[in-house]
Amino acid sequence: MKQIIHLVVNKEAIEIGVEPWWTLLDVLRDQLELTGAKKGCDRGDCGACTVLLDGRPVVSCTTLAVQSNGHSITTIEGLLSGSQPHPLQQAFVDYGAVQCGFCTPGMVMSAVALLDENPHPTENEVRAAIQGNLCRCTGYSKIVEAILSLAKA
Repeated sequence: MKQIIHLVVNKEAIEIGVEPWWTLLDVLRDQLELTGAKKGCDRGDCGACTVLLDGRPVVSCTTLAVQSNGHSITTIEGLLSGSQPHPLQQAFVDYGAVQCGFCTPGMVMSAVALLDENPHPTENEVRAAIQGNLCRCTGYSKIVEAILSLAKA
């Protein structure tokens, strides 16, 4: 039996019926058609599905939708300002931190949470913040450089 939950997704109030076993990722992708968060490992190991829950990064594939009731969710789509990318999204492009792009939304969301909390992180703090996000294409150097470029700005 579906349960009604209330969310604020990308600054928009949402009321939706969910099954108790649906994950936040399922709701975002399948019900709300926000496909930026990727379904990678489906076990919380890869970070491709990272979104912000009340400003904190969470892996949405292991977060039940009902656990999100009453909370604010920000997805990669919510970072856009009209048609303008978020400065961190632009930095990923400028620094060549985007390879296949599968990990990029989760990586960006983890980095946004870091920079919101600590606008001037060290390289070690950046690496710690993205340690839950796996990338098979890069050596992480360009990703770290992109994030640090905003930390210096």
